[in-house]
Amino acid sequence: MSDPDDGSPRPVSALSHLGSMLVVSMILGVVAAGLVIPFAAVTGLTAGNVADGLEELPDELEAEALPQRTRILAADGTSIATLYAENRVNVSLSQVSKKMRQAIVSIEDYRFYQHGAMDVKGTLRAFVTNQASGETRQGGSSITQQMVKLTLVSQAKTKQERKEATDDTFARKLRELRYAIAFEKKYSKDWILERYLNIAYFGDGVYGIQAAAKHYFSKDASALNLRESATLAGLVKNPNGYGPIDHPDKALDRRNTVLDRMAQLNVIPQKRAEKTSKMPLKLKVTKNNNGCLLARAPFFCDYVVSYLKRDPSLGKTPKQRMNLLKSGGLTIRTTIDLRFQDAADKSVAAHVRQNESAIGALAMIEPGTGAVKALAQSRPMGLDDKLNETTINYTTPKEVGGARGFQAGSTFKVFVLAQAIRQGVSLNTTIDSPAERTFQEADYKNCDGQPYGYGSFSIPNSTTSGPKTLYTGTRESVNTFFMALEQVTGLCAPFRLAKEMGVNLTTPTGPSAERVPTFTLGVADATPLEMAEAYATFAARGLHCDARPVNRIEDANGTLVKKYPSKCTQLFSNAVADAVNDILRGVQEGNGFGAINGLALNQESAGKTGTTNSANSVWFAGYTPNLAAASMIAGVNEGGGPDSLIGKVIGGRTLYSASGSGTAGPMWGDAMHVVQQWLADETFVAPNTSEIQGVSVGIPSLGGMSTDAAKAKLEELGFSVMVGSQVDSSYARGTVAYTSPGAGETGTSGSVVTIYPSDGTPYVPPPPKKNTKPKKNGGDDKPGRGRGRGRR
Repeated sequence: MSDPDDGSPRPVSALSHLGSMLVVSMILGVVAAGLVIPFAAVTGLTAGNVADGLEELPDELEAEALPQRTRILAADGTSIATLYAENRVNVSLSQVSKKMRQAIVSIEDYRFYQHGAMDVKGTLRAFVTNQASGETRQGGSSITQQMVKLTLVSQAKTKQERKEATDDTFARKLRELRYAIAFEKKYSKDWILERYLNIAYFGDGVYGIQAAAKHYFSKDASALNLRESATLAGLVKNPNGYGPIDHPDKALDRRNTVLDRMAQLNVIPQKRAEKTSKMPLKLKVTKNNNGCLLARAPFFCDYVVSYLKRDPSLGKTPKQRMNLLKSGGLTIRTTIDLRFQDAADKSVAAHVRQNESAIGALAMIEPGTGAVKALAQSRPMGLDDKLNETTINYTTPKEVGGARGFQAGSTFKVFVLAQAIRQGVSLNTTIDSPAERTFQEADYKNCDGQPYGYGSFSIPNSTTSGPKTLYTGTRESVNTFFMALEQVTGLCAPFRLAKEMGVNLTTPTGPSAERVPTFTLGVADATPLEMAEAYATFAARGLHCDARPVNRIEDANGTLVKKYPSKCTQLFSNAVADAVNDILRGVQEGNGFGAINGLALNQESAGKTGTTNSANSVWFAGYTPNLAAASMIAGVNEGGGPDSLIGKVIGGRTLYSASGSGTAGPMWGDAMHVVQQWLADETFVAPNTSEIQGVSVGIPSLGGMSTDAAKAKLEELGFSVMVGSQVDSSYARGTVAYTSPGAGETGTSGSVVTIYPSDGTPYVPPPPKKNTKPKKNGGDDKPGRGRGRGRR
């Protein structure tokens, strides 16, 4: 670095440093390293034994990197939080305004660029002043000596080292002086001044000139003017006593002292000093936001910190990792989309209020990457129980620093559904599903192939009953249907699949066992993040990606420290996922529970409701091809345990009933209706009928098409095709008159569709019989000799 603008000469020899020290030592009985030491403290010392003592001290102090604050950024680069042990951002001397450099040198060590490690004149002046007053009123420390002391304090690793760095002893001052001499030999004056400006404490929790400029004046250090520079330069001597926020009058007096000193040294004209002295402080304070409590997205921030504390590449222990996060000056680039976060926050706050006896939580994940886009909950982060503040992150599982979760209800049915399809169960498989049914534990096989047990239990339906297929049983969330389907899959495979898809199931057996016959009804606890991650697997066509909140970490210089790429595994085939998606679309379309509650979006979506016994918790997990979200509303008692939502005031109104689609669903829907404008309009892939049996497929209009072409089209859709006898039709002879099932109706893959060719003669109805009213035609596309099906 270059020397300052005034071109002041630089001391050149270590001999002058040592000579200055010895002169003062012998004449005054003083070896100064910041303050004048009373004569009595060094009685009996001679120049010789002082020199010998210096030789025994370490001659070099390694200047470690200064602790710097870490920034956590959203995906678009917006700052959402800062973490620090010391609120500092290092800058080079060239990034500090000239006026700031002049102000600090003028008030702290105006001969900084002329003397060596110790300012002999300053030390003598301080000695005389202090002896005259009988107390320490003036210090003689050079900027180099101050920097050494601050470095020793900053680098102290133990209480003993910190004590040694701050003790008012001769040994400490002697050590500091020796280190100061070493620094002056090794580094330029500009380097020393730069480190001093970065290490100095400026009060109110800010370290270093850049953080101070941002905090007190909301600008960079490079933009500080004379008024602001004098204010900050005045703080270093007594940061707390001269603090401009708590003690503005004292700060103003101290600032003017700095201005007077600058004028006295001819650094600035006297008139300018007088003019500036008449100005107010004009602070423009930017609050210090340390940690996640005041973060832009507190619980997402909490998730980021917990996630990184578990990364062994950032340190051997969680404590070391946290130390790096607080002092490493890192830039953590995360996955959060603040537009999504705002929508989630607004929706959750509208549906579950902070002071209510319930928890509302919502998580959003990008399928195919695992990128977490938003985390929101109704109870804010804080320590005030009376305000229902909490430090528990209800959106994430306990394994990443979150909560135990709440029972997920029928949202777990999809794991049995997906496993059944993997095992080749046809989508049109029909199971009788009565309103209530008694099940035998022996019919549920465990992982060892043995029966779960030998008791019996009864399960009722809460929706519809009767014969159900995989489509209708899922759309209507029929309990007895899924209890029967789980007998086909067994308990082990769906349980394992749920874990692979991101649900933290940790207790398969025991008193609180999760791998039980009622697993499909969602008796296990889960959090919104887990369920959003699981459902994102369906959206990504069977590709499961671990949830992750971080994209990359950079150091203070912008150099890449680590990337956090997607960690994905293809858990099941595209065809299985496509079939699940096709079934779950039924919830969001037609008379599906989501659709009738207004949850459908402007693009294709799918979902599943969840309601637990006694309505302790209600869920809605839904997704588009490019975003998955899970919402949960759970009742809690005064102790924080699960409690029924019924009778509670939720969202400002008393709940007399609660359901996944009608209670949690609107919270999901209100957020997704906002977010959908930023999603690409993608569609689900239709199930492959050659791989999946029983896929529900619409019959196309084939009227007028050649029989061979129509047959090929239907076979392509997965149907078996038969050709019936010719019928009257105005279509050309040999072309298709109609099909059975007809155009617009739905069939299942593998089922038979019959083509009826035209004989080329339009159907002519017989004349009506006398004294009778003519029969009304049953409508177009009736079989037999009616009007040709599909006729235009």
